[in-house]
Amino acid sequence: MTTNDIAAAHRYTAELAGEIEARWQQAWTERGSFQAPNPVGPLAGDLSGFGGHGRPAKLFIQDMFPYPSGAGLHVGHPLGFIASDVYARFHRMDGVNVLHTMGFDAFGLPAEQYAVQTGTHPRTTTEANVERYLGQIRRLGLAHDERRRVSTTDVEFYRWTQWIFLQIYGAWYDEEAGKARPIGDLIAEFDSGTRTPADGSVWADLDAASRTAVLDTYRLVYQSDSMVNWCPGLGTVLANEEVTADGRSDRGNFPVFRKRLRQWMMRITAYADRLVDDLELLDWPDKVKAMQENWIGRSRGARVSFAVAGGDAAVEVFTTRPDTLFGATYMVLAPEHTLVDEIVAHEWASGVDARWTGGAATPAAAVAAYRAGIAAKSDLERQENKDKTGVFTGAYAVNPVNGRQIPVFIADYVLLGYGTGAIMAVPAHDVRDHEFATAFGLPIVEVIGSEQGVADAAFTGDGPVVNSDFLDGKPVDEAKTAIIEWLEAHDAGTGVVQYKLRDWLFARQRYWGEPFPIVYDEAGQAHPIPEALLPVELPEVADFAPVSFDPDDADSVPSPPLAKASDWVHVELDLGDGLKSYTRDTNVMPQWAGSCWYQLRYIDPTNDETFCAPENEQYWMGRVPQVHGDNDPGGLDLYVGGVEHAVLHLLYSRFWHKVLYDLGHVSSVEPYRKLFNQGMIQAYAFTDARGVYVPAEEVVEREGGHFYQDQPVTREYGKMGKSLKNSVAPDDICRDYGADTLRVYEMSMGPLDQSRPWATKDVVGAQRFLQRVWRLVVDEETGTVRVTDDEPTEATRKALHRTIAGVREDYVALRDNTAVAKLIELTNHLTKGYPDGAPRAVVEPLLLMLAPVAPHIAEELWSVLGHSDTLARGPFPVADESLLVEDSVEIPIQVKGKVRSRVTVPADADEATVTAAALADDKIVPLLDGEPRKIIYVPGKMLNIVP
Repeated sequence: MTTNDIAAAHRYTAELAGEIEARWQQAWTERGSFQAPNPVGPLAGDLSGFGGHGRPAKLFIQDMFPYPSGAGLHVGHPLGFIASDVYARFHRMDGVNVLHTMGFDAFGLPAEQYAVQTGTHPRTTTEANVERYLGQIRRLGLAHDERRRVSTTDVEFYRWTQWIFLQIYGAWYDEEAGKARPIGDLIAEFDSGTRTPADGSVWADLDAASRTAVLDTYRLVYQSDSMVNWCPGLGTVLANEEVTADGRSDRGNFPVFRKRLRQWMMRITAYADRLVDDLELLDWPDKVKAMQENWIGRSRGARVSFAVAGGDAAVEVFTTRPDTLFGATYMVLAPEHTLVDEIVAHEWASGVDARWTGGAATPAAAVAAYRAGIAAKSDLERQENKDKTGVFTGAYAVNPVNGRQIPVFIADYVLLGYGTGAIMAVPAHDVRDHEFATAFGLPIVEVIGSEQGVADAAFTGDGPVVNSDFLDGKPVDEAKTAIIEWLEAHDAGTGVVQYKLRDWLFARQRYWGEPFPIVYDEAGQAHPIPEALLPVELPEVADFAPVSFDPDDADSVPSPPLAKASDWVHVELDLGDGLKSYTRDTNVMPQWAGSCWYQLRYIDPTNDETFCAPENEQYWMGRVPQVHGDNDPGGLDLYVGGVEHAVLHLLYSRFWHKVLYDLGHVSSVEPYRKLFNQGMIQAYAFTDARGVYVPAEEVVEREGGHFYQDQPVTREYGKMGKSLKNSVAPDDICRDYGADTLRVYEMSMGPLDQSRPWATKDVVGAQRFLQRVWRLVVDEETGTVRVTDDEPTEATRKALHRTIAGVREDYVALRDNTAVAKLIELTNHLTKGYPDGAPRAVVEPLLLMLAPVAPHIAEELWSVLGHSDTLARGPFPVADESLLVEDSVEIPIQVKGKVRSRVTVPADADEATVTAAALADDKIVPLLDGEPRKIIYVPGKMLNIVP
């Protein structure tokens, strides 16, 4: 046996790392090392030993709900998972009760589409994907409380999703109280006469059906004929985020059409102000707050009524610039606007501009043709299209401020979902209006004074009002106030606050989703399922494919897969008035439903009496003003995930949580107190001569270029993923280097909130660091312990405690890259300074500090050093403050603006001492010719000499 063979037997290799990691993962599971006790219920435990000494008693840490894709993980996915795990492990070691687990957002279209293609039930596919995903994240050594895992597809989970739906359905928003209240309170107020229906009806005179109709106009969940994204090729409606910019389905690339269908809606708009205002309470990135504010789009302006000439109709518009009313020279309605069919003229007036007609014989024909032509365009495509199109309806509206008749068009750049779906067009001062007016030969009237003129481009700056009668000469803000007063005085409009936010379309024509806890009677009236009959389980069906249509058949009507389960659809129930026949709702909830509240189920996952016991929610998510300040909204303590969920998921979750708060089911105002967005891991991708991506792992570099199957390819950087064929599986890195090496590499690549490039060749650097740590404890040749009981030098003690203070601070601030750098520096200090064995008094704290980022090797070496207990619960070392004070400092000396030397002086040295040392320095003396003209000293930082 050679010397190298002997050394290899005790060296920290990938094979040894794999064995250590598997063993410690099993040990953690058997010991319940990461189980967090609750105050009450099945998971209750002793809470007395947590917190103190300035530390919080508990921390609730959560990763954004992952979808268990069949493709599995690539190394970009665990970035946030590892970071949150480091954060959780550190605080757990520091005496905090930490709740950290992970579940799965397992409903959704991908599993259903795969099931349709293969004939495999989506549950079978989903459960297999979950197991694969679990295997991958468990191999990373993530310290999760396994008892708390949930999947949205678990019947016991979606039972409570349905229950929450019923709470929202059974509530209305009381604007006077500024909160949601049970619908029963509204009925009681109608019965007593303290409140009357908003539509002016007399409650006492209404029959049961009419009363139900009135209540439905108040409910936070209601049914409405809404414009939706209908995809005949998939047989379902799609959310906006599921439609590409060119108006096609993200999955399958089928055409998507705007269509009016009766759908479930959630009245999220009732919470618009609170959703905006409460952002101030949250410790979130400013970018995310801005994205939510823009999505909600709260703006102040005026609602103005334009009477349609020759009829009784009027077009309502909302404008943030009522001061420009005198410059409105035409109007535009969204093509889907309900008023279009009412006002469209029967024939063209003589002399109408040919550009306005679209070549059609009549206005009605022009409107029909235009609607058909833009039906497949997405909202994004319509807004971004630079080529303005539209047709004249043949109708004219009257501008209320000057009595002029202006033509009414339809055009795709106006959306039904924003404002009133109609605009007054002021082409002199709006870019899109100017483009449209130019294309159609419409008047452009300047009403905000500018020196540039408005013939060639819109002027969007500020200036005095011009060409506007009684507003002339006023600044914009003053003109806005004056015109609103005029509109209100003449019953032509009113000052209002408007929002871009629309109510939430809450239904999908799919199989693989949560069934609605709703049934319909013979008259088609909706009835909620009693709580005692929950859950409404998803039925087993032989054919779970939606009824698909010709992809181009815009006139097709959805037929949900659940409609095929006739035995399930038709049911006999006693809803309190005897056994009757009902029909179940055959839509399912959107995939967002489960992720709106899953943090609450993590708290109490085995509770079958309620979705989350109040005592447990209060403990983990309640307000803690003594720690977080008087404005603390409560919520979990750290939420880590990608910025791609900045709006919809976070907005929907906040909405649900606020309803639950209003109804008294939770004590926290917000679900997520602190949010952190990790960056992306990018990797090289390669395209061949056709521009087609080729597998990155099969590309070789030679002769100054890159080749795939001996053909040259072009290299680019891109987000790691399946589409660019540049994924790297974490399983492969764990196999070749070890999970701890992967963890250290990903955490050391750079600041967590920034994107960073992946380079497999650099992973070995992290492995070598861990090998140096290993050699501090284990002799590679003999396997014996190398640490000594010698006292460390004063310099080493100071280096240790500087590292402890710095690493502790870095872990708290999620600066794991700089924490790793400090650990590497300390390891190098010990390696070089103690070739015959480093002191135990320094090595053991090093292992404790390493444990959050590289837990397996830290546990193993901790055990090798004779400790029988896991270090999963610490203790994390605490710095000796007296050793953080420097005895001396090194001061850079500048001459003529450049650093020429450095001098070491006592830390408390005054300016005269530093100056004397600098002027006597061997490198400085030759640079001076006599006494310097000027000396500038920055205490403790720098001394600058001007010769």
